[in-house]
Amino acid sequence: MAEFARDNRRAAVDRSEGFGERLLGRLLDRAHEMPPQLIGPLVAEEVRAIGGRDVSILLQDYGQLMLVPLPGRGLTGGDPVPIDDSRAGEVFLRAAPAEHTQADGIRMFLPLLDGSDEVGVLAVTLDSVDDDDRRLLRRLAGLVADMLVTKNGYTDQFFQARRREPMSVAAEIQWSLLPPLSMNTPQVAVAGILEPAYNVAGDSLDYALNDDILHLAMIDAMGHGLNAAVLATVAVGSYRHARRAGVGLAELYAFMDAAIDEQFGPDHFVTAQMMRLDIGTGQLQWVNAGHPAPLLIRDHRVIQALDSPGTLPVGFGGDTPQISMRQLRRGDRVLFYTDGLVEEHQTGGEQFGEERLIATIERVGPAGGGVQETVRGLSHSLMRERGGTTTDDASLFLVEWRGGTADHLANP
Repeated sequence: MAEFARDNRRAAVDRSEGFGERLLGRLLDRAHEMPPQLIGPLVAEEVRAIGGRDVSILLQDYGQLMLVPLPGRGLTGGDPVPIDDSRAGEVFLRAAPAEHTQADGIRMFLPLLDGSDEVGVLAVTLDSVDDDDRRLLRRLAGLVADMLVTKNGYTDQFFQARRREPMSVAAEIQWSLLPPLSMNTPQVAVAGILEPAYNVAGDSLDYALNDDILHLAMIDAMGHGLNAAVLATVAVGSYRHARRAGVGLAELYAFMDAAIDEQFGPDHFVTAQMMRLDIGTGQLQWVNAGHPAPLLIRDHRVIQALDSPGTLPVGFGGDTPQISMRQLRRGDRVLFYTDGLVEEHQTGGEQFGEERLIATIERVGPAGGGVQETVRGLSHSLMRERGGTTTDDASLFLVEWRGGTADHLANP
């Protein structure tokens, strides 16, 4: 009898291509001027139109440890879900949908992807699932992710949902500066993580993909707390300004250097690396201004540190920097990190050191999968290796070059 009723309910729900287009169009039209707090309830309402229930929108917390339910009428709440050892977490890390058969139907988990940045996971239960359902829900999840990112620009509610502990003012400033911490395209993928997530101050990063050039800067401002955050803010702002003016790496360094010196004087500085990667050819260029050398990873092995002639930290008025070059192979990864990772030590003890960093990379890498999963697993493993201690900012940014061309995407 229960199965007969379920079949009748399914027959009453139209999930065809045309219906799906109308549903997504209606959702988009209604969401256009809707206040942010009603987006979740609106999604739950539209999911019910296709016979779905128990709708959850799970957002990644700042520490990249948990998926936190977004509150709202019609949404299923509950406790945060650990990213490790959970179905929703696996979907989040793999950026691929999954289904789980349970007593009352099929539980669907879908990654919320805004472009290639992953926002979280959409979970919904259906009595049964076919290809029409899968196609519609994939599209729905993409639209939900876009709406969350758009509405996030003028509400605090999504920020508040993602917080698992109090955040310092310095960290608040740093998080407001950051681009999405993951990007995934056919030619290149990037992912980053900042620790301590709720108290980071001087570490920051920025990147942009302009045509075939990936631009990246990793920054470590001197000091701690609010002063370091303000220094990093000027560094990132001047980097973006110079980058958008189209200057070369050497000129970019000079512009940042002048901005820091003019604002703070000769006693303040920022260590930094500025990089450009041609995603069509794999040619990597970079300038090192007092920063640890990035590590070149091939087949999960660190084959070398990309040592290069450096210049003085930004703000000290160094000479025109030498631009270093390296030709990457397809599949190569380059890991950038700040010195807090290797300089951490217990009072009177030895520093963590680059050798232990490399050993951890080679242990974690083969099980890591994509760049987001790898950098997250590496950061958390390093935290355990350091005994849970982070007295200085400790940030990672991983770049994977895949090669190929984007022309076929524009002309399928």
